[in-house]
Amino acid sequence: QVRLVESGGGLVQAGASLRLSCAASGRTFSRYAMAWFRQAPGKEREFVARIKWNLESTVYADSVEGRFTISRDAAKNTVYLQMNSLKPEDTAVYYCAEKVYSTSSPYFDRSSEYDYWGQGTQVTVSS
Repeated sequence: QVRLVESGGGLVQAGASLRLSCAASGRTFSRYAMAWFRQAPGKEREFVARIKWNLESTVYADSVEGRFTISRDAAKNTVYLQMNSLKPEDTAVYYCAEKVYSTSSPYFDRSSEYDYWGQGTQVTVSS
């Protein structure tokens, strides 16, 4: 079993930065990718960014490209999301997710592709 614990959320003003962390524990010998999703009130959960664990290749949603950076520290089993130039529309609960094995599915931005989820951390950006 894998446990994912997010931290680092908070209330900031527009233009500020935050760094989210997601620490993974439990089964750690096999991991294909980790991702960040977010869900704003009244909206569906949406993809933010993904990193392949071994290759460290990354992909981002258009809405955060150039402002957010996903990275990972393999020694700490932790994935990060550095968020710069935050906007009020970035306000949401941010979730990290783990995909255990590689599959043929190209849909890395779908929540159904991920096997484990954290409990989420709230990010609020005021204007």
